[in-house]
Amino acid sequence: MAHDSGGKSFELKAVLRDERFWKIAFQVITLIVVLVLLSFFLGNLNRNLLQQGRAFSFSFLRNQAGFSIGESLIRYRPNDPYWRALMVGLGNTLTLVAGGIALTTVLGVVAGVASFSKNWLVHKLSRLYVGLVRNIPLLLQLFFWYFAIYGTLPRPADQISVLGLAFLNNRGVYIPWAGSAVLAMLGIGATVGAVIAALWLWQWRTKIRIETGVGGQAQTIALAVLGLAWLAIVTVGMNWTIPEGIEGGGVAGGLRLSREYVAALTALVFYTSAFVAEIVRAGIQSVSKGQWEAARTLGLNAGMVMRLVVFPQAMRVIIPPMNSEYMNLTKNTSLAFAIAFPEMYSVATTTYNQTGRPVEVFVVLMATYLILCLLITLVMNQLNRTVQFKER
Repeated sequence: MAHDSGGKSFELKAVLRDERFWKIAFQVITLIVVLVLLSFFLGNLNRNLLQQGRAFSFSFLRNQAGFSIGESLIRYRPNDPYWRALMVGLGNTLTLVAGGIALTTVLGVVAGVASFSKNWLVHKLSRLYVGLVRNIPLLLQLFFWYFAIYGTLPRPADQISVLGLAFLNNRGVYIPWAGSAVLAMLGIGATVGAVIAALWLWQWRTKIRIETGVGGQAQTIALAVLGLAWLAIVTVGMNWTIPEGIEGGGVAGGLRLSREYVAALTALVFYTSAFVAEIVRAGIQSVSKGQWEAARTLGLNAGMVMRLVVFPQAMRVIIPPMNSEYMNLTKNTSLAFAIAFPEMYSVATTTYNQTGRPVEVFVVLMATYLILCLLITLVMNQLNRTVQFKER
């Protein structure tokens, strides 16, 4: 018996000294603590709601909203239900996110690469832009673009024409656009699909050239065909309508971007791009000098060194923090509420003020931003895996 007792004591000590046991135990304890806290807060919330004669419910989303929304991607009338009003806000938020990510990527990469320019003026302008914009709160920049820039545009009678292709006045910006919403969606889908296919073909071509030293002509031809097909779809298939100035003021045709939208988009893009520029600069600096020197030894010019040798390696450092900046941009779209752009937070605020359901509305709001950020993370993680070195 003594031997058995000593054996059990020995086994218990072995378990307590096992690192795997404590890893699992810590996770179980953490889960229990989280569930207890969640239960406490939800119970407290439910008791407070019951004292006010209400129950936690989302049934109010089917009630008539009764308020109008200035801008909408989908058809909306004031007698539509609240859930449709929230969908309008979500659609407006998505336009800010999509446009913001695309333009931020371009401006941020250009500003980051420009910081390595040997041209004194280009280098200083890049550093001045990053230093200035990063240190001013986004909310102030929103007001600056809305009131000081777009708010001072002339009246429609004196509107500004940009080469006859776009017009600017204090009602907004008018740009060429597809003939219908369906054609516009097809054009956007074709562009996204072409970009994904082009990246895949380029990686395939690079892999063949690295492994064999020759080849890649078939992929080059496929890239050219893909580019021509995309160009044909975008230029001919979308039935573009060009905005035309009307005598006496105003614009006919094209797409009108409201003053609130362009101000919010401009502020978000300029603000986030300053951080992206620093990320790009850090990524390029992470590439060893030996890689630069080896590329120059091969006779490559500065542009080819950056495009073929340095930037592909820098992508491994750039993409993870870029994910965070894209998520920040997504969450910062809620600040457009300050200049009366009807995005998700703005519509949600009106909804809970009318319904007296702040808890339920904020649950919807938080879930929406959470899902958007998770989708961005999913895409960026997939992109990150494609640029990492594959070790044998």
